[in-house]
Amino acid sequence: MKCLLLVDIQNGFCSGGNLAVPDGEAVVAVANRLMAEGAYDLVVASQDWHPADHGSFASQHPGRHPFEMGTLHGKPQMLWPDHCVQGTADADFHPALDAARIDHVQRKGENRNVDSYSAFRDNDHAALTGLSRYLIDAGVDQLDVCGLATDYCVKDSVVDARLLVPGVAVRVVIDACRGIDPGGVTAAIAEMSGAGARIVTSGEVVQGVKDDASISAHRSSR
Repeated sequence: MKCLLLVDIQNGFCSGGNLAVPDGEAVVAVANRLMAEGAYDLVVASQDWHPADHGSFASQHPGRHPFEMGTLHGKPQMLWPDHCVQGTADADFHPALDAARIDHVQRKGENRNVDSYSAFRDNDHAALTGLSRYLIDAGVDQLDVCGLATDYCVKDSVVDARLLVPGVAVRVVIDACRGIDPGGVTAAIAEMSGAGARIVTSGEVVQGVKDDASISAHRSSR
């Protein structure tokens, strides 16, 4: 069972959003192409879904500013601009994303006391989102991951997929990802590779689909 995980392709992380990732909207066309090529049996999308008073927001820490390090629940925490608040347009998927092809949406970041970069669990690792059980029950053995941002939510989701979904082969579709900090992206790629994920391009994925179709056609003609 092959699955594509779209990480946080939301208005808030694209141009004009409250926490825009540079060139973030560029991942949308690549993600749509991946879904349209028929490479996957299942498509899952994670969605940041914060309460308005989420503790990761700088606005909840008097005198503090976005992108400063603070604390949340006694642990170090990057303080962010208010973003992806439940029920707002900032939290919606990007309008050009072909959301009709998404089979399951996994919301995260709903607990105001802890942030949740990973689609699989909160940052303090105390609570699972339920995505790992969903993929296990579906019989997923290959997971391709893309989205926003490479050095935060994509990276944590990839590492957790390797830890929490037994036997799954994970690939990162790197041209369908964008990051916040170039140095952080380089470090994230190294960490994901070190966790056992393969770094691939969308072109490699599409070529693999064509190769599989060609093999199947050859076999059926024999």
